[in-house]
Amino acid sequence: MHSLHSRLLLAASLVLAGFLGATGLALDKAFRVSAEAAMQDRLQSHIYALLAAADEDEDGRMIPAQELPEPRFSKPDSGLYAIITRHDGQLLWNSGSLTGRDMGVTVQQQPGERSFSLLARSGLQLYALAFGVAWEDYAGTESLYTFTVAEDTNVFQTKIDSFRSTLWRWLGGMAVVLLLAQGIILRWGLRPLRIVTADLQQIEKGRADRLDGHYPKELTGLTSSLNSLIEHSKAVQIRYRNSLDDLAHSLKTPLAILQSSDSDSSSDPDANHSLVREQVERMDAIISHQLQRAAVSGRTTLAKPVPVGRVMERLVRSLDKVYREKQVTVDLELDPSATFTGDEADLTEILGNLLENAYKYCNRAIRARVSTDQQADGVEISIEDDGPGIAAEQVDTLLQRGKRMDESIPGQGIGLSMASEIIAVYGGQLTFSASPLGGTLLRVSFHD
Repeated sequence: MHSLHSRLLLAASLVLAGFLGATGLALDKAFRVSAEAAMQDRLQSHIYALLAAADEDEDGRMIPAQELPEPRFSKPDSGLYAIITRHDGQLLWNSGSLTGRDMGVTVQQQPGERSFSLLARSGLQLYALAFGVAWEDYAGTESLYTFTVAEDTNVFQTKIDSFRSTLWRWLGGMAVVLLLAQGIILRWGLRPLRIVTADLQQIEKGRADRLDGHYPKELTGLTSSLNSLIEHSKAVQIRYRNSLDDLAHSLKTPLAILQSSDSDSSSDPDANHSLVREQVERMDAIISHQLQRAAVSGRTTLAKPVPVGRVMERLVRSLDKVYREKQVTVDLELDPSATFTGDEADLTEILGNLLENAYKYCNRAIRARVSTDQQADGVEISIEDDGPGIAAEQVDTLLQRGKRMDESIPGQGIGLSMASEIIAVYGGQLTFSASPLGGTLLRVSFHD
């Protein structure tokens, strides 16, 4: 069952079969109850007819009917039978249809009472109705009788079987029609998924760049996410290609220097060794920098939100250990609901570079804030220190790779540029301003 269409069709078929089966059973039971009620009413009407046809003798006592209202009472084995018994159970009269058969003595009924039951007599299945009657003669004396009329169940069962046959034929036909309709509806309803699959195949074959079809609103979230993933994949490929181009370009100069020093036989060996070591270190720094740039993940649609405060606290604890001799006081104001939608390693790279610069250049105090921007549905990060600060005209220089404000402090000068590049990849902003503490205020904002 790897097909969504097959799963839905099977589930719908099972539900339909259960519903139609339950409906059929309910209708069959309802028809049987209705038929039994009709049988009971019909037997009662036969009793009333026998009472109406009864006669009286000279004392007013009841004489059973001589001319029966229903011809079947006179025909042997007609399927319709009747007997009249006295209150003591003695047989008073029985119909001609009982010739050669014994229906037995039924339970006596009080006047006005009746009893409906299923009897098995002489190899027959009979529905029998016993009805109690009080007959008053001319002297005012009441005589109690029980009229019992029975009918063979063959006719009744034939009607039930005929109804069942018709019912299940119709329900079976309806089930087939409904299953065909369901199959057509499911195929039509799932058609947009097949279109999305076909469009994705066109992208795989290089015939399309994105999903541009008109899809139902239930699939727009999926197609938008897929388009975002496709665009992100393209951006990653472009970034890797550009990083490789930059790497090749950056290595040209060190390689040219090494080549020229190798061809210069008159140069000092110690100087050549120092030059080689210097250029190798430079090449190693270039490769590390370009690999870091290429590894930036960037924003992805399905990225898991990363709590910014958790990353900030972890970095502060680490930097406190590195710069413990400086005894820096860090004031943290963290919004626990603030999250960064992206790769945690990228966020760590951004905050790590900015915090490390603050630790390097501050005197004794750093303040870091993390808050959410409710209107823009984003996160704001600010890091400020009480150091010498950065002049506005120095900002562009500091964001260039290898440029440092204070050469006396160890570093390679690529931290701010790396952070700025990662922030740009995520569509964020990095701004510089003066801090109330006296140093620099760095503010980073990411908006969804």
